[in-house]
Amino acid sequence: MSAADQPFVKQRAPTLYGIIIFKLVKGALFVTLAITAYALSDNNLPEEFQKLMHFLQVHPANKFFDHLAASVGKLTENDLLWTALGTLIYSSFSLVEGVGLIFRQGWAAWLAIGESAFFIPIEVYELSRTDHFSWGLVAILIVNILIVWYLLVNRNRIFRHHHPHAATRDGPPDI
Repeated sequence: MSAADQPFVKQRAPTLYGIIIFKLVKGALFVTLAITAYALSDNNLPEEFQKLMHFLQVHPANKFFDHLAASVGKLTENDLLWTALGTLIYSSFSLVEGVGLIFRQGWAAWLAIGESAFFIPIEVYELSRTDHFSWGLVAILIVNILIVWYLLVNRNRIFRHHHPHAATRDGPPDI
């Protein structure tokens, strides 16, 4: 039996599974955030914020939370509804990417590459203009760079599951 006659077996791609989990968890978190913003849209936000600060036992003279309270006081119901809608739309990208990657769809790889690559210049800009260093932003930047790099380097090996000849090509090793 020649290599072309053998059925294609999907190669294992452990890093892809990590990306899938990352995308699905991110999507679920953003859906939760959208639902929360929608649920809070008709509440008295300054009062809710004060309750939260009391529950968390945050000192009322803390400048960061004082500034945050002033910002929360400026939010309108319309602002929260638009935020909820935008967050829900953004979360759908991550969820669609995750499901598409589960089924190893090539379009999902390109969607994930595009979405992750889109934020790299923004994250670099934010890191360059801030007065204080943010490890969280550095971590997000590194994750996005790694996702783009991994999917670009491995796209032929892990997304050509419907082409039997793709299985015979030598590709980079599993990462």
